[in-house]
Amino acid sequence: MKVLIMSDSHGLTDEVAEICRRHKEEVSAVIHCGDSELAANDPVIQDMLIVKGNCDYDARLPEEIIHDAGGYRFLIVHGHLHSIKTTLMNVKYRADEENASIICFGHSHIAGAELVDGKLYINPGSIRLPRLRNVKTYAILELDEKTAELSFYDDGGEAVSELSQSFQLA
Repeated sequence: MKVLIMSDSHGLTDEVAEICRRHKEEVSAVIHCGDSELAANDPVIQDMLIVKGNCDYDARLPEEIIHDAGGYRFLIVHGHLHSIKTTLMNVKYRADEENASIICFGHSHIAGAELVDGKLYINPGSIRLPRLRNVKTYAILELDEKTAELSFYDDGGEAVSELSQSFQLA
């Protein structure tokens, strides 16, 4: 199973649609970790698992999503309500409450991932305003029974190999 993960698109529509079109045949779900700055009924985000970020004002967008797929439980948040820029601890507690093993978030605009105590934390970065590196990024997560292959791409679809990683899941 493959999942496309993006965040912090801050009003972009053509670029979001192009990324989704590019990977349409290979992914089973698209996750947006907030700050799309689009209305919940915008056609570009209709088929996404999308949460509300601190720059989103449509109350119809949920603050979090719990999603089961491929034998894994996902917690999807933006991160601003969990102080994600300073610690993973708050979102870890929330993931523990929901028995989630994959946590997708944005907010910091910093692409990266880490496995901590059996939980995989993924920030796909930003496809509009990246921080710490001058590359606009999104990610594709490929899951099997025990392995997670996480590949990062720039907004043009080129692999960002230095960010991509493989994780052994419990």
